[in-house]
Amino acid sequence: MGATTRTSRDQLLLTLMASSAVSLGFLLVRILATQTWTYWFLAWNLALAWLPLAFAWWLLARLGKTRWHHWTNLLLTVLWLAFLPNAFYIASDMIHLRATGDISLLYDVTMFISFMFNGFILGYVSLYGIHARLRQTLGRNVAHFLAGLVLLLCSFAIYLGRYLRWNSWDIILNPFGLIFDVSEPFVNPSSHPQVFTTTLMFFALLTSIYAVGYQLVRLARQNSHEARR
Repeated sequence: MGATTRTSRDQLLLTLMASSAVSLGFLLVRILATQTWTYWFLAWNLALAWLPLAFAWWLLARLGKTRWHHWTNLLLTVLWLAFLPNAFYIASDMIHLRATGDISLLYDVTMFISFMFNGFILGYVSLYGIHARLRQTLGRNVAHFLAGLVLLLCSFAIYLGRYLRWNSWDIILNPFGLIFDVSEPFVNPSSHPQVFTTTLMFFALLTSIYAVGYQLVRLARQNSHEARR
């Protein structure tokens, strides 16, 4: 990894941390102003959103020296995939937004948007890194397909977390219960229409945003290369 790459990554990390600090600042001001912890879970969900980025960067650093099929890299890939939905899950926290009378509703809307933005950007940054590596390893078409599949799985995981209250760590703590709930909608699809509507709804949202961001990054890189000529 070159010095320029390290510097760019460090600058991105500092910017992401500063942006997350803004979200936490909104929450802290609300807690101090209202003397209530109504939306404390936003901080927890944002902390979880940082985990997939940490796993992705750790994995990408190792892939520069070892092959993907090394057991440590496979473990990091599983951990990244297991925790990635948490980055996008924050969007579903919007169902808790309501006029509490403690503070301006507009303030709460702004705070929720801040947390949702940071969750999404953390997830997308980690996905982009893995996506780019997959392009180098497997080619563009396969990489695009796998990136879309990951977003589909994340959309399904949002349903599991919001409606069935499963967490990422339940893969280890209660794998059989999780497998049962995951398989049930596919065994009896007519009895679980909400599974498919929720999954497709979030898949459309996550994919469309990622596609725009992906093209913007490509455009920025192309302009940067042209400016150097």
